Amino acid sequence: MYNRRMVRRLTLPLLAALVLTGCESREVEKDLSIVEVHTGWYDAGVQSDGNTKLVPSVSFELQNVSDREIASVQLNAVFRRVGEAENWGEHFIRAIDTGGLAPGSNTGSLVLRSPRGYTSTDPRLQMLQNKEFIDAKAEIFGKHGSRNWVKMGEFQIDRQLLTE
Repeated sequence: MYNRRMVRRLTLPLLAALVLTGCESREVEKDLSIVEVHTGWYDAGVQSDGNTKLVPSVSFELQNVSDREIASVQLNAVFRRVGEAENWGEHFIRAIDTGGLAPGSNTGSLVLRSPRGYTSTDPRLQMLQNKEFIDAKAEIFGKHGSRNWVKMGEFQIDRQLLTE
C-alpha cells in the first residue's frame, strides 16, 4: 500500500515536469546557427505577360549548436531593397518540424524567396546589370514556442543568377 501511494504522489509531479519541459520556448538565436549561406537572384521564368522574372533568394542550413534537441522552429525571411525600409516580400516556413534536430546536426538546405522581384524583356544577365537595378537583402527571423520573433541574420543578395 505504501508503494502505491508513493507512486501516485510522484506520478502527477513527474508528468507535470515532463509536460512543462516539452512546452519550453527556446532562444533560437542562441540554440541555432545559420550556416552554408548562398544568395542570388532566382530565375522564376517567363511570366504570363511574356516578361522574365528574377526574385531575391537565400538558401542556408540551420545548425543546432545547443546540447539539446530542438523541434518546431519557424522562420520568416523579410526581403527589402537596399536603402529602402519598405518590405519587398516575405517567405515563411516551418524550418524544423516536430521530429526535431539533434545537437550538432544540420537541417537540409532551406530556400526562401521573395514573391516580388524584377521583370523585364531583357536577357536575364542584362537585368542584373541594368542601371535601374537596386540590390536587395534578406533578414531572417526565427521563433520557437511562445517566444517573440527574433532576428537571426541579415544577408546581402549577391548579383548572381540562380537556376535552382
